[in-house]
Amino acid sequence: MQIFVLGPTRVRRLDGAAVPVGGARLRALLTVLALRPGRTVPVAVLVDEVWDGDEPPADAVAALQALVGRLRRALGAAAVVSGPGGYRLAVAPDAVDLHRFDRLAADGARSLEAGEPEKALAVLDDALALWRDPVLADLPGRTAEAARWETRRRGAVRSRLAALLALGRPDEALPELAALGDAFPLDEPLHALRIRALCATGRPAEALAAYETVRRRLATRLGTDPGPELRALHTTLLTPAPAATPPGARAPSPEPAPAPAPASATTAPPPGTRGPSPELAPAP
Repeated sequence: MQIFVLGPTRVRRLDGAAVPVGGARLRALLTVLALRPGRTVPVAVLVDEVWDGDEPPADAVAALQALVGRLRRALGAAAVVSGPGGYRLAVAPDAVDLHRFDRLAADGARSLEAGEPEKALAVLDDALALWRDPVLADLPGRTAEAARWETRRRGAVRSRLAALLALGRPDEALPELAALGDAFPLDEPLHALRIRALCATGRPAEALAAYETVRRRLATRLGTDPGPELRALHTTLLTPAPAATPPGARAPSPEPAPAPAPASATTAPPPGTRGPSPELAPAP
């Protein structure tokens, strides 16, 4: 059985058949249990989260037991197990898309750090393919929880774009980096990736302009300067690159040292040595 909470709550059997889970309260109960697969959730927590924002019924425990009975009929009696003071969903974490996403995103980030961008890209693509907006749609009151998972998703997107840059494919990353930069104007790691991509595509003037834009935003909205990564990129942009030898050209060879001049017959011998004896004139 697979459970989906990255978006509206859904259930699918291993053969692909959909399992109907009708009713907002029933979907809320399943979502609350799916956030903690294999762990017993106390009755008080279930009541608080299933009726989040609403007044629970007078006999909340009996109402919860009725919901659990309906969920068992939908998923199978063994799917929801009674535990000490609560209930647990008897599935592995990987059976819930949210937890599978979290594991894959972490695996992808580790592969990227280990210098394996191709593997990282494949794993992160699998992770992000699980996402359906809005996250935790059947728990509308859990805005803080939903925001936390949205932040994790953005981290996975950043890792994926970094993998594209590491693979030498900055052109593929730039459109998404530009859109995300507009959506998250204060996300420094995201803007650092965009500046790197602009440099890698031979657009240093645009990279400098992008740096200046984020610098002004940080100063105006937060009263801070860019962090170390952005400052280091800015320094690199301002440092002229050494001139490269054109392709096919040979670097100039060093000038050879001048050869010593040949000794002249009239050169005086060094002090302390005897010169050659003069030839004897022929006898008359």
